[in-house]
Amino acid sequence: MKTIKIISIHILCWVLVLGYFYGGAIIEGVTLRQSAFNISMNFIQIVEFYICYLLVYPSFLKKSKMLQLIGGILFTIGIFIALRYLIEEVLYLKWFGFHNYGDGTTAWHYISDNIYWSLAFIVVPAAVYGIEQSFKSEQMNRKLKEEVVKAELSFLKSQINPHFLYNTLNYVYSLAIPVSDQLANAVLRLSDLMRYTLNDSPDGKVSLDKEVEYLESYVALFKMRFEPKFYVDFTTEGIADQKIASLILIPFVENAFKHGVVNDETQPVRIKLKIQNKRLSFEVSNKISHAQKDHSSGVGMVNIHRRLDLIYPDKHELLISNNGNTYKSTLILNL
Repeated sequence: MKTIKIISIHILCWVLVLGYFYGGAIIEGVTLRQSAFNISMNFIQIVEFYICYLLVYPSFLKKSKMLQLIGGILFTIGIFIALRYLIEEVLYLKWFGFHNYGDGTTAWHYISDNIYWSLAFIVVPAAVYGIEQSFKSEQMNRKLKEEVVKAELSFLKSQINPHFLYNTLNYVYSLAIPVSDQLANAVLRLSDLMRYTLNDSPDGKVSLDKEVEYLESYVALFKMRFEPKFYVDFTTEGIADQKIASLILIPFVENAFKHGVVNDETQPVRIKLKIQNKRLSFEVSNKISHAQKDHSSGVGMVNIHRRLDLIYPDKHELLISNNGNTYKSTLILNL
């Protein structure tokens, strides 16, 4: 429906613009020659408009892609000049016996004159695209504000139970110490996980080493459950004082443990975190388990896609590969 609405608006705008232009031409009266050149010019300008609107500006209108943007604009101007020459200097001459420019026109004059005529429909799609993006940003900001309010209400409602559970776990830990060291350690790990999820910061970000500690505690808790046949290769590289959105990495590890095989020594779950030049690479791969799965909804991965879009817009890349035997997810963040 949204696409149909956009197409309808574009059609309406072109009808109004061309109707105004050709309406005046009909009233004044035009020759076949004039009509032919008007039609060719408008056709080429529309082609130029949509090359910029659909391809050049969406792909390259960013600070980091200025050279590509300039190249895209030059490419569009080249298409404009080539199409106009093909239609007005070749096809019209063949079909109607006339062409636009005089026989003595030099190549430089032809190119420079057409650069001038092409500029208007380089600027117009930029304005249309910019206005459209402005409306989208406004809608996104309004939606984000609504989601923030909902999230805050949900957070306030959930505060009593998590804190109660955390305090209870500490109490259970004290009771477990005389009974079993293994049980006490499991409760302590679970308590650490709970404490981390309750910590908050103004911008929602934490130090990367704390996030890694959380992952290590999570892995250690699973190890207690499955040992001695529990094989996970967890490596880190380049961690310093970086900041990262809290709990942004854990869904990938959860997914590997939930749907993967953790008891195969020849193909362990591999978790690799690497930081290089403010670029974080987080890879998680696992052998796929073909045992019967539970019927959970997979909310974790849905949420992670949403959080990445909100917290790291245009600053993340998520790659998923599945060859039927191995599942691998790679998250790349520009910190």
